[in-house]
Amino acid sequence: MKPEADPVCTDDKLPAAARCGPVSHAVFRVARLHRIAAGRLLKQVGLYPGQETVMMRLWEAGPVRQSELIKVCELDPSTVTKMLQRLEQTGHVRRRPDPDDRRAVLVEATDESSALLSAVERVWGELEEHTVAGLDPAERAELGRLLAKVEENLCTEAAECPQRPRADLRPAQVPPCPAP
Repeated sequence: MKPEADPVCTDDKLPAAARCGPVSHAVFRVARLHRIAAGRLLKQVGLYPGQETVMMRLWEAGPVRQSELIKVCELDPSTVTKMLQRLEQTGHVRRRPDPDDRRAVLVEATDESSALLSAVERVWGELEEHTVAGLDPAERAELGRLLAKVEENLCTEAAECPQRPRADLRPAQVPPCPAP
């Protein structure tokens, strides 16, 4: 079928090159705006986007090898290295040689970073409220379910499906978060 004959490809509000990808274009726009909103909120607590997810991993896992952190975060090694340098300069992480393998580097959250944990929880709560404002609990759960399907599709397409737990976003199972 030619694109011009496909009714999905006729949205005049989209750039011509994106007319056959309205969902992909929407995901792109939403991801961009979400990152901007996250950046504004994270700036208030002295972090850049992405640093909070590195800290979340460290708070949960304890000391980990830098190479493992890079794998788990699914980021470019140079990006993680730069993040860790900044987090180290601000006193949130410490890097040291792995006693079991002197060639490896262990990364851990510092005791001082524990104060940052509640700030990150608050920021993510605010970001969540901004993101899903106007959606009722059933719509929020459905959005989470649909996004998980989209993520799985993209993960399969990219041939990068790390074994990671999937969040079950049914409202009754979502743990309460501190009020912003």
